[in-house]
Amino acid sequence: MQLKEPLKAIVASTRDLWDQPGTRLAVRANFDKLLRCRTEALGAAIYASANQHKVVYYTCKSPACPSCGHRATTLWQREMWAALPDIEFAGLVLTMPDVLWPIFRTNRHLLGDLPVLGAAVIDEWSKETYGARLMIMVVRHTFGRHLNFNPHLHILVSAGGIRAADGNWIGGLAFNKKALMKRWRYALITYLREALKRGLLRSEATPRETQRSLTIQYERWWNIDVQRGMSKEHFLRYAGRYVRRPPLAQYRILAATPQEISFRTHDHKLKREVVTRYTPAEFMHHLADHVPDRYRHAIRHFGLLAPCSRRKTFGAIFAQLGQRRRPKPQHLSWAKSIEREFGVDPLQDSQGERMRVIAFRQPPQTVTTRG
Repeated sequence: MQLKEPLKAIVASTRDLWDQPGTRLAVRANFDKLLRCRTEALGAAIYASANQHKVVYYTCKSPACPSCGHRATTLWQREMWAALPDIEFAGLVLTMPDVLWPIFRTNRHLLGDLPVLGAAVIDEWSKETYGARLMIMVVRHTFGRHLNFNPHLHILVSAGGIRAADGNWIGGLAFNKKALMKRWRYALITYLREALKRGLLRSEATPRETQRSLTIQYERWWNIDVQRGMSKEHFLRYAGRYVRRPPLAQYRILAATPQEISFRTHDHKLKREVVTRYTPAEFMHHLADHVPDRYRHAIRHFGLLAPCSRRKTFGAIFAQLGQRRRPKPQHLSWAKSIEREFGVDPLQDSQGERMRVIAFRQPPQTVTTRG
């Protein structure tokens, strides 16, 4: 029989593997939140009508939680769809050779600079090529389809921008894949060389061996992807599948036993669906790699989408495009979110009457995970 919440069950059954001093604090805190989600440990609100009452337990708001991540994703998608103009965009994927993956896994403090590097590459190229500033949204991913650690960037870029010379909007911009690849390769290798020089890069290899490896990677071709004519709806749907929720959808989990955890995934090389199998220790090791550190945002905005630029320029951009700015969507309550997703109002009793909050149940104690 398939578990209703397999990921939660797996995390609970492997607590001895991750709840220990050697585990990153962010991993322990987020997994602990997941286990307390929608339980008495977080408290609850009590709703009632003349006919019945309901206890609604609070949620954890953790990015490691499938249900909380889904709600956060929905709210993010609504806000970004309303904020962006209806123009043509391009989708870029900036990858790196697999030889470099372990460097970022060992040196997680370097992951936060990847979006800055990727955005700078696009921003400088667009200014030199078209003399224009673009809208740039960077989503950092750290996982592959088999839960392996594979850091890369998914970037939404406007196919138009504000020309610095006269402040006018120009559209129909084309993106040179080869030129962007070379700039990305140069930026990342230069960044890693500087980190090595300053002693900020830990590695089992000697500095000389690491330097030699970086030189080899700089001389090879890097695969990046440029998808033209992408709509904002398509990108937001794609990025939303992973950006604020666990890297593995629960419906893909086939079995979870003390000996093995298996899940379905699509293998690009074989071009078919395969079953990936890990021991519980291996599975939790891979899953923990993708829990973001605290205060590390998975989504970053640059260029015309940077917060300060958006406030100053978006009014003029929408005016030049002949479009009206949409108001920020009203925040959806948990009840409205459930009704929107499943078509059922959770605060309507069996007689059709509305239930209202009558009391709050405080958590028994505040639980804090310490390193």
